[in-house]
Amino acid sequence: MHSTHPSQQSAGDSPRSLLPTGERRARLRRWRAIKDKISKYGISFAGISVVLAFATIFVYLFSEVGPLFSSASVEQKTSYQSPSAQPLHSNIERYGEVGLTITSDAKLQFFNADTGELKQQVQLALPAGVTVTAFGKADPRTGTIILGLSNGQALIAKHEYLLSYPNDQRQVNPKISFPLGENPVQVDAQGQALLAVAIQEKDENRMLSAYTADGRLVLSNMVAETVFLTGETTVVRTDYSLPDAPASATKILIDNTFQNLFVSDKTGHIHYYAINNPQEARLVQSVNAVASSAQITAMEFLVGTVSLVVGSSKGELSQWFLVRDQHNNFDLKQIRDFEQHPGAITQIESEYSRKGFMAIDDKGHLGIHYGTSARTLFLEAFDDSLIAKQIAISPINTNFLMLDDKGQMHKFELENAHPDVSYKALWNEVWYEGRDEAKYIWQASAGSDEFEAKMSMVPLAIGTLKAAFFAMLFATPLAIMSAIYVAYFMTPVLRGKVKPTIEIMAALPTVILGFLAGLWLAPFIEEYLSAVFAILFLMPFMMLAAAYLWRYMPESIRNRFGLGWEAAFLVPVIILFGYLAISASPMIDNTFFDGSLRQWFTDNGINYDQRNALIVGIAMGFAVIPNIFSIAEDAIFNVPRHLTQGSLALGATPWQTMVGVVLPTASPGVFAAVMVGFGRAVGETMIVLMATGNSPVVNFNIFEGMRTLSANIAVELPETAVGSTHFRVLFLAALVLFVFTFVFNTLAEVIRQRLRQRFSNL
Repeated sequence: MHSTHPSQQSAGDSPRSLLPTGERRARLRRWRAIKDKISKYGISFAGISVVLAFATIFVYLFSEVGPLFSSASVEQKTSYQSPSAQPLHSNIERYGEVGLTITSDAKLQFFNADTGELKQQVQLALPAGVTVTAFGKADPRTGTIILGLSNGQALIAKHEYLLSYPNDQRQVNPKISFPLGENPVQVDAQGQALLAVAIQEKDENRMLSAYTADGRLVLSNMVAETVFLTGETTVVRTDYSLPDAPASATKILIDNTFQNLFVSDKTGHIHYYAINNPQEARLVQSVNAVASSAQITAMEFLVGTVSLVVGSSKGELSQWFLVRDQHNNFDLKQIRDFEQHPGAITQIESEYSRKGFMAIDDKGHLGIHYGTSARTLFLEAFDDSLIAKQIAISPINTNFLMLDDKGQMHKFELENAHPDVSYKALWNEVWYEGRDEAKYIWQASAGSDEFEAKMSMVPLAIGTLKAAFFAMLFATPLAIMSAIYVAYFMTPVLRGKVKPTIEIMAALPTVILGFLAGLWLAPFIEEYLSAVFAILFLMPFMMLAAAYLWRYMPESIRNRFGLGWEAAFLVPVIILFGYLAISASPMIDNTFFDGSLRQWFTDNGINYDQRNALIVGIAMGFAVIPNIFSIAEDAIFNVPRHLTQGSLALGATPWQTMVGVVLPTASPGVFAAVMVGFGRAVGETMIVLMATGNSPVVNFNIFEGMRTLSANIAVELPETAVGSTHFRVLFLAALVLFVFTFVFNTLAEVIRQRLRQRFSNL
């Protein structure tokens, strides 16, 4: 048995073809076409899905942010005859079920706010033959009112609303109490009629003030003291007379600290008295608060009794508060104006828990305004036949009562969820209460209902750029220079170890880097601050000196290392110099900086926080370096070899080839690497959260901290109420961060494409 060699096949046998048959080729072409279509539509679907995902994120963020900039809306619900046609004051409780009118004959009438049905009526102890000549109220949250009488006395009462739930149904029960007794209190010892009155209370202390018919300004401080054993309450009273009383008075207001008293007069002036020490009370300032030929027709405190809102006979509305000057004195200053009403302002009603207010004028217009944002959210007339005479807003700003000139009471529903946000409040300097000038501030919450939310986005945006800037300042030179050396100069053996090691660093959890930066690196740098500066500024010169010495090393030693191993020679130099710098740090501090470089900075007006931008720059730099290095190294390494070989063949040195050929060719990739690193730095959260003090400052001081957009969202979002203004502003911060990254990445792609086109002919 033997085999036949192919060359020995008979001439009649045809050779076996290795190519596929026509049928198989057709089948392969069909399968290839199917795969091409699958790839085409799959890639298209994936691309469209990415675009839709981005669009969906934008739509969702806008849906959460959009309500911030909506105006207020008002809708009338019911109308009925008011229990009193011309009350001194009206009020409505938080659930909008019970209303109150206080009449000129000292009656408190509680009624159903939906139907007008009278529920309860209380007659205060008005003496016979005596009339009510003035009305005042304390902070509306206290429910305390005062009625000035024609005989120099005053009636003081306090109303509140008690809740009960019989048969699981909410029931609001009005209650009247008399903190200083049911009988009238003698305010003016001379018995003159009280033309203007004011009251303020804090705990068991109540302060009263009145302007008498003969032009005097009196002040009384009343403290209720309760005997522990008997439970008997006595009132300790002290009376004062204020100097320099104005010729007239239309309104008196006392702040809740019992330190400041304000009086408006018929000439358009506000008189500011310092009453922190009533025995030495003095007139501090008299300021013209309205335009010439106008009068002050309304004046009220905003919640917290820091700001005054003043309305004029020309429809002007302005906000005023005390500002500390350079001599530590207070001056009453106008802070902002609001949209002017068509008619004279007749009433200003402040909100209970926000820095907003409502105002009505004598031409029937209702205005809804807000102090911090300087917004006018609503300014319209009801209709031609409806002239508002009095308004009362609920404590939760969901409804209000309006009494018209015909004695009809109208109940309205109010939608005004986010009045404290405006473009100006978010992005411009705002003059907040208690500040000596307008500033950018982020302080969104506090423990007091009187707190003025400060939600400027500028400190967060600046903090984000600040953190990214210092991180990139640290990471970019190291990453790009190392990429150049590893890709072009380093020996392949060493490159095979260094490149994977650096790329593995990208997998380090940023929370670990932040933890180490906050608990170890920050205290270490604070203690050895001079060593840090020595390393940052002198280490490059030490490396250059080592490279210079390397040139003069014997060739026998240099040949042992070979080309591309020079980095190994630098490692002991870096370690040794770092050790020497740290060891010499205490001596440098003692010699040149009185023992502490940090304290020297503080003494010379440079703030130093332990967790600062320097710490963030170093820690975040280590997180960003792997991304920049990996992309840049690939771009440099993948430059076609014929370009570099041609350059070297023409006589260029390796460094000239790198600068003149390799870097221009790889510049699109290097630039893309930098922008990817920048995007990573902008969006970083945990390192910034743990390695800074999270203080929203507006500066680029490397020794102070910052608060970034992402860190602010991480800190505050879990604690805010869903749907609140704070909640939506945090979504706005997310939108700003999203836009930041989107704009920078788009700009980077445009520049990368132009670089690619420019150097494509190499």
